[in-house]
Amino acid sequence: MDSVRRVGRQVIALALTATALRTEAGAQRLASGAPSAAPGVTYGAAQRVAQGSAPRAARLAHGNTQTARADAYRAPAWLTGATCYEVFVRSFQDSDGDGVGDLRGLTARLDYLNDGKGARGASLGVRCLWIMPIMDAPSYHGYDVRDYDHVNRAYGTDDDFRTLVREAHKRGIRVVVDMVINHASSEWPPFQAALRDTASPYRSWFRFQPTKGPDNRWGNNNWHHSPVRDEWYYGFFWKGMPDLDYTRPGALREMERVATRWLRDFGVDGLRMDAVRYLVEDGAQVDDVPATHDVLRSYAAHARRVKPGAYTVGEVYGENAVLLPYYPGQLDAYFAFESADSLIAAARRGTAGGVLAPMLELQRAVPWPRLAPFLRNHDQPRTMTELGGDAGKARVAATLLLTMPGMPYLYYGEELGMQGPKPDEKIRTPFAWTRTGPHAGFTTGTPWEPMNADSLEANVEAQRADAGSLLALHRTLIHARTTNAALATGTLVPLEASDPAVVAYARVAAGRTVLVVVNLGNRPRSGVTVRGAARIAAPGRYAPRDLLHGARVEALTLDARGTLADGYVPAPMLAAHGALVLDLVPTRR
Repeated sequence: MDSVRRVGRQVIALALTATALRTEAGAQRLASGAPSAAPGVTYGAAQRVAQGSAPRAARLAHGNTQTARADAYRAPAWLTGATCYEVFVRSFQDSDGDGVGDLRGLTARLDYLNDGKGARGASLGVRCLWIMPIMDAPSYHGYDVRDYDHVNRAYGTDDDFRTLVREAHKRGIRVVVDMVINHASSEWPPFQAALRDTASPYRSWFRFQPTKGPDNRWGNNNWHHSPVRDEWYYGFFWKGMPDLDYTRPGALREMERVATRWLRDFGVDGLRMDAVRYLVEDGAQVDDVPATHDVLRSYAAHARRVKPGAYTVGEVYGENAVLLPYYPGQLDAYFAFESADSLIAAARRGTAGGVLAPMLELQRAVPWPRLAPFLRNHDQPRTMTELGGDAGKARVAATLLLTMPGMPYLYYGEELGMQGPKPDEKIRTPFAWTRTGPHAGFTTGTPWEPMNADSLEANVEAQRADAGSLLALHRTLIHARTTNAALATGTLVPLEASDPAVVAYARVAAGRTVLVVVNLGNRPRSGVTVRGAARIAAPGRYAPRDLLHGARVEALTLDARGTLADGYVPAPMLAAHGALVLDLVPTRR
């Protein structure tokens, strides 16, 4: 298996190298000698190659391009200014001492996420909670569902989950649950029935055939021999995860029934859809098949019928060219993988060239509520690990993320600078609450996975009272997004900075503008001038207010066109890895 995974990583490296060369950010990364595949490659992608597949570098389908204005999408109101927090229940808080995080533990810690007091309180201020799989499953991660109707007993009961949803709603937190519909566990009763009885009504939910199917485009095979008779079944990831067959109606009807249960019976507000590129296959083509879009349209429409305003977000691993054909009229949003890699790469190398290009491309095609920026997730080495443990670079990356358009997603522990390399278990280790034991406040028992070595520093207690901590930075920017219209909904407008280590841009909404200036470099920069030919606000004089530190900055004058064409020096010196997030406040004449 290790040799197969190495081959998989080599294939991904070649694919991402080709992708990187097509973007300014990627070209600069390659020119600098930084690795193009690791650490930016997700293990999930390499694993998919090892198990018989990999994301492909695709062109936009002819006729599928669009403009943001042409997308008549109506966003749920709660998206405005919201930040979403991804949590692995197993690793967040254990309430009963068995070493496994659970729903009661998560409920007890909701005030950390949002105490309902706004900026006056002490919470992060997130208004959305993405909960990784909590349905019954044989694996620790839960992406192989055995029972779609009930909560995994290791995490609690169905009523525990309903309590969590009620308590989250009291605090203004919307709840999004992971929904795995591409495949199920081989232990799922319908698959077991289909496997053992060729006359089973569940047989049509899966793909069975008497001979082994064709290899996919990369020369690997996703067909698995039945343990019961001489036949084969299809499973994209591995034999323990048989795919559902969406070319027939039964599987889709069942997954729509499951969506109804979670949206209506459990009261969740949205669904995060796993691995949606692989829902339908056509011979050797196992990803991005046109019929996949039909399935997503039907599924999302069903969710909205069941619960008007239900939010759906999908995982489409790949560059923007792969992502954009999944808009419009399908799921609400998709994670911006290419933008995530660009933000991480800029923070790592310390130069600004091309850092905004992927997000600007998405913004031209998609309205802001349909954007889902992030840095890293449960399949990828953590941000602090990607950045070599450099806290300054982590601050830069967080500032960039939390000033992007859309609803940003934050993986649990990133706000503390938790580290985590591969394998996956090390990316999903228990959250640290306190400086001292037992086990940094996560459990009174033995944790399911050992605490990180950095838990003495990367914990809530150590950072909560420190105004200069990474936690404080996240809290400040997350709350700012909830109250500042420009950060919540504004258009991203790129500006020019006189120093290549500095990135400058504006977020512009009706009547509100925020100017962002970030020094990506590891040394101070003096006299940096910001310019731009695009209108960012009404002409006139402004007294910028620094939303991060309250730092004193220079007054600003916009010319008759409302631009910075004449240049602006916001401060004599920008600190190493320092940032200014400036709310432009008009001055009275």
